[in-house]
Amino acid sequence: EVQLVESGGGLVQPGGSLRLSCAASGSTFSSYHMNWVRQAPGKGLEWVSDINSGGEIPMYADSVKGLFTISRDNAKNTLYLQMNNLKPEDTAQYYCAAAPLPICTVEVPQLYDYWGQGTQVTVSS
Repeated sequence: EVQLVESGGGLVQPGGSLRLSCAASGSTFSSYHMNWVRQAPGKGLEWVSDINSGGEIPMYADSVKGLFTISRDNAKNTLYLQMNNLKPEDTAQYYCAAAPLPICTVEVPQLYDYWGQGTQVTVSS
């Protein structure tokens, strides 16, 4: 079993940056694709980014491509999301989630094996 705990959220002005972290417990972290998923107020889940088990192949939603960077450190059992040039529409609860394969959608959330509890990101002046 893997337990996921996100951190690093907060209030930031438009154009600012934040770095989210997702700390994982358990010895199988390095075997999973890791994802970031977000949920804006009053909206559904939105898949943001995926990275393969080895950390070599990142994938991004079009809405964040070129602005966000996903990475992982398997030695530290930690996933990261560097978010630059943040916009008010990036305001959301951000979750990390583990999947056995590159799913890259949240149409079927049950396909993800583990979820964190989320961290809030608010972009506002």
